[in-house]
Amino acid sequence: MRIEIPDWGLILMIGASGAGKSTFARKHFRATEVLESDHYRNVVGDEVRDGRTTRDAFAVMAEITRRRLLAKRRAVIDATNLAPEDRRTFLNAARAAHAPMAAIVVDPGLKACLEHNEGRTDARPRYVIERHCRTMKRVLKGLKRDRLRQVWRLKSAAEAAEATIEAKPISCNRRDLAGPFDIIGDIHGCADELKALLARLGYEVRDWQSPETGQAFTVSHPVGRRLVFLGDLTDRGPDPVAVLQLVMDAVEHGAALAVPGNHDVKLVRALAGRDVQRGHGLAETMDQLEKTPEAFRERVRDFLNGLPSHYELDGGKLVAVHAGLTEKHHGRTSREVRDFAVYGDTTGETGPDGLLRSSRRTKPRPKTRRSSLKR
Repeated sequence: MRIEIPDWGLILMIGASGAGKSTFARKHFRATEVLESDHYRNVVGDEVRDGRTTRDAFAVMAEITRRRLLAKRRAVIDATNLAPEDRRTFLNAARAAHAPMAAIVVDPGLKACLEHNEGRTDARPRYVIERHCRTMKRVLKGLKRDRLRQVWRLKSAAEAAEATIEAKPISCNRRDLAGPFDIIGDIHGCADELKALLARLGYEVRDWQSPETGQAFTVSHPVGRRLVFLGDLTDRGPDPVAVLQLVMDAVEHGAALAVPGNHDVKLVRALAGRDVQRGHGLAETMDQLEKTPEAFRERVRDFLNGLPSHYELDGGKLVAVHAGLTEKHHGRTSREVRDFAVYGDTTGETGPDGLLRSSRRTKPRPKTRRSSLKR
């Protein structure tokens, strides 16, 4: 099994005592990345078996985790992590740092855990391991509520021994791309104007008949410039389907990047069958999309839903985003980051159009009386 994890963030090791979590963690991660619960029980209480030190040990681990994640480093929590409250300690630290969160579950079964436990100098009582293994099924269900980005499960000692780890940058990290870029925002279904703009910028756009929508595109630039679309691809304009086709083709062929706008997020909800108000041009967009094959609508939904909230580009010197983003959120990932990137600074309330309300001034400014003195 090849396990793909973010190049930084929280990794929860989960499993019964004797499952082989520590062996796996030591094999695949640097010693500075691994925070082992037994070690920190010793640090705070001089006794690994003293359960009274667990709370303090986890508090120290959570603080170290938070600081590592704020520095965009990895924190691997080597503990059983079977209890929801134990996982919550570290998940809260990760959410505060807007960090990606994943889990590696080592679950080889009771027999393997007992055999591994027998060879340990600090062997646990048999009843402890039996209790841990009985709770694993409940733990796997509970992980869904933890909203982890990824959960990998190793079901045998052989799988754990043969597994490999591959670290990849999170989707918003494209600091490796140095441009030059052409940044285009809020096309709103204006396909002809978009083609004209691309021609002015020196791009070559070729279109041909497609069985999906009647047309498809290739987009290229003679000196390798790259497009960055800042969202709001549809609604209001006359040809949102052609805009979606062009942008999706350009992104998939490597000629462009794209981030979502608030209209794109609302379109995803409509395509998923959610109850949304079809104002501001959404009704016309949906009317056109409903005339396309179902496979195309699914492609649009998956494409828009898979876009990162923003991009860090050119070594972090450029951030591409639809509405805006505070510096502390750059290169990070969470629901809060995505909402800020798509809607800007909001009150958290939803307006009658189904969109988040802006926290900008809504009350009229007080009128000021003009001075009667003449200049």
